[in-house]
Amino acid sequence: MAKHSKSIPGRGIRVADQIQRDLAEIIAYELKDPRVGMITITEVQVTPDYAHAKVFFTTLVDNEESVQNTLSGLRKAAGFIRGQLGRRLTIHTTPEVHFVHDRSTARGMELSKLIDQANASRAADSDPE
Repeated sequence: MAKHSKSIPGRGIRVADQIQRDLAEIIAYELKDPRVGMITITEVQVTPDYAHAKVFFTTLVDNEESVQNTLSGLRKAAGFIRGQLGRRLTIHTTPEVHFVHDRSTARGMELSKLIDQANASRAADSDPE
């Protein structure tokens, strides 16, 4: 009798990493939807049974309209993407892909800007005149 997959350390992480690499290639080279421009797959989270994969992405242009267009294009092409992913992966279940816009990069830039402003304000306050 075969051992359960939980006995293999990090298998879910390795599968998620492989899905991330494959999705990046599929979206860049095979997806022809004009709504989907240059995106970066930042993370993939896979459920333990590999039935669902949550795909986090960022866009080059980070305004709300562009993100919504990209998201609708990705959701419309989810069946095609899953089919292409199924041809590349060798696991028993090809996961259903769910796309989520990753706002962490933009949020990090906002926080960095606030820190820089606070430091500049602090430096201006401490200058003896």
